[in-house]
Amino acid sequence: MTTRLAPLALGVLLAAGPAAADLVFPDLSYRTGPFAAGGIPFSDGYQDYFTLMNERDGGIGGVKARVPECETAYNTEKGVECYEATKGDGALIYQPLSTGITYQLIPKVEADHIPLHTMGYGRTSAANGKVFEWVFNYPANYWDGASVVIKYLMDENGGSLEGKKITLLYHNSAYGKEPIPTLEALSKKHGFKLTLIPVDSPGQEQKSQWLQIRRERPDFVVMWGWGVMNQVAIQEAANINFPMDHFIGNWWAGAEHDVTPAGMAADGYKALNMNRVVDYPVFADIRTHVVDKGLAAGDGSNVGSVLYTRGMYAAMLAVEAAKTAQEMTGTAQIDAAMMRDGMEHLEMTAAKMEALGMPGIGPEFTVSCADHGGSGMAIVQQWNAGDRKWVPLTDFIAPDAEVIAPLIEADSAAFAAENGIAPRCD
Repeated sequence: MTTRLAPLALGVLLAAGPAAADLVFPDLSYRTGPFAAGGIPFSDGYQDYFTLMNERDGGIGGVKARVPECETAYNTEKGVECYEATKGDGALIYQPLSTGITYQLIPKVEADHIPLHTMGYGRTSAANGKVFEWVFNYPANYWDGASVVIKYLMDENGGSLEGKKITLLYHNSAYGKEPIPTLEALSKKHGFKLTLIPVDSPGQEQKSQWLQIRRERPDFVVMWGWGVMNQVAIQEAANINFPMDHFIGNWWAGAEHDVTPAGMAADGYKALNMNRVVDYPVFADIRTHVVDKGLAAGDGSNVGSVLYTRGMYAAMLAVEAAKTAQEMTGTAQIDAAMMRDGMEHLEMTAAKMEALGMPGIGPEFTVSCADHGGSGMAIVQQWNAGDRKWVPLTDFIAPDAEVIAPLIEADSAAFAAENGIAPRCD
């Protein structure tokens, strides 16, 4: 079941039912503002999976899940208010879907002892569980994604990018700046020229950026965008006749709503994805037990889309971590500390994903005390405008650990020194 509230509306939370009877998974959503097109399907998928657990399975380990929803509008201040409004209701885990909110919540969850899952976003070095005890970013992080893009482009260019020109078009925020250190390191390693072009939020005006791209004629454009920025960028690329198959976005720039406004002009555009998008058996269960019963978070039209699938995937990982915690402790009524331990001992195998009705949705991975980041793998997909669908071009590609591991170690070590954290797991 879901409950929506404005920031600090604690009365709505309390009215939803006694906290002790539920496992609480707050949803810091954004169904309004310039990024709503991405926030809505993700939130729908996230909430619908918990509803499926309640309706089909009788809850998680026999305990019903509750998902109080709090609207952030992708605003950092509102996101923090939503966290403060919901944390006292027995919250087990937070998934804020915002790098800006994540950065503000990291010290809070460390102090409050509530786990934070930033799946494919947030502070990349949180993959180091030795320093970030309460933060997890499996199955992959931004630096993984940047590395996968470069590995893919190398494979497409005979194993070398020497002398090539690559432009990073990025959302001018903490989110958009995350891949820069990795791409700079990779440019030195592989000999390509990297140009950085920021786009101010929300990204509706990009004329000058694409004039620069037309003037400099890069071999490839990599995009770290979100929301309306992606739609505008793809249309602007088409306006200057930039080849779409040389334009590749990250996994937050590869959903249906990013490409459909440009029509056939978006054909051939590429993007990363941390999860495969196919007609999984679990979708039939969601339609039967959730949508057809009128219990869906939305109108049901987003079921099976890229970001609905990712939201469902995030919820599935939370549910499996909760089950792991229940098994570890021998109690179904887990608390946030137990949930954290379950997240740190999570194992995602091919057999488990198949049993859950979503075979191959993501890579296999194991979380540990030292490693909160997962496998780091991603696929590359391409938009087929004629069929209006994403077509996978690759299997899951592993990142370049030789480059990423030292970057994570250095950044997390600096964070530990600044905050007086003694690394654990040794």
